[in-house]
Amino acid sequence: MYFQKKKTNNPTLTGTRLRSLAFALLTRKEYSKAELIEKLNLYALDQAEVIQLVEELSDQNYQSDQRVAEMVLASQMRKGKGPNQIKHALKKKALDRELINDEFNDIDWFEQAYQLKRKKFGDTVEKDPKQKAKQIRFLQYRGFDMDIILKAINYTAEY
Repeated sequence: MYFQKKKTNNPTLTGTRLRSLAFALLTRKEYSKAELIEKLNLYALDQAEVIQLVEELSDQNYQSDQRVAEMVLASQMRKGKGPNQIKHALKKKALDRELINDEFNDIDWFEQAYQLKRKKFGDTVEKDPKQKAKQIRFLQYRGFDMDIILKAINYTAEY
């Protein structure tokens, strides 16, 4: 064929070239250990060398699962996500939720849900069941638990 794509699944990197690729990847974005290993395995000849390299980078603090976890938590919270969606994002990055368990538990999820509800629907407590159901669905979609949702949609702030 005249316009065939070149195959990139031809692993060829070892040693310093593999290390250079790892640094190039880490300068652009924070990767979890699992993500970095997966990415480097696409180009490496030896999987054991990749694992050793990633462990070394982690020991030298070039790669940190803790930093990745904190970044995911902050990013998801800015997007208005609840605890269930954040847990899912951490699993997707192959991160241990225990890394940020203390910070995760210190967050006032009720306040997060209430502020999100206020931003979308206003301060008033809805009496109409259809509108209430709409608010519940919205907050459920964002990843909040039902007990927090019910408190948030029925809460009236005293000024």
